[in-house]
Amino acid sequence: MASTSSSTLTLSSSSALLDGKFPRQSPAASTQSVTLPTLPPPPAQSQSHPWKPTAYCRKIARNVMAMATGEAPATEVAANDLPEIVKTVQEAWDKVEDKYAVSSLAVAGVVALWCSTGLISAIDRLPLIPGVLELVGIGYTGWFVYKNLVFKPDREALILKVKETYKDIIGSS
Repeated sequence: MASTSSSTLTLSSSSALLDGKFPRQSPAASTQSVTLPTLPPPPAQSQSHPWKPTAYCRKIARNVMAMATGEAPATEVAANDLPEIVKTVQEAWDKVEDKYAVSSLAVAGVVALWCSTGLISAIDRLPLIPGVLELVGIGYTGWFVYKNLVFKPDREALILKVKETYKDIIGSS
């Protein structure tokens, strides 16, 4: 069935491919032959292994999930294992009437964030602006610390204001 002949691969060099380091050879001397062995023949299928054709079916059968009667479906079991924040988000999404508008606003927010990142990187490439903005940030941080954190009554007022803002955002429960 299989022949024992070998394949022959002929390589010939061209003068365009030669480097200046190697001496030029005559065209007759530049032809080289490389002999490659042939591949062995495929193994003959015998009748001693009748299970081989069904191996593919067994692989498919491994992906099937069986469920006994009386058990909860996988979607209900997975819903019970979700973290509380995911449940809260799902409940809030179910309450939304205009899902198209909310998703459009979310996409617009992502695009705005992407554009602002590009704007900030463009400003950062300007020669003088990043240094000036850094000085403004350091000055504002110093002013905020002196105004709200250095003295005890100011700290208490800041903590009270943060708690009130948190209640306004989250709501009292």
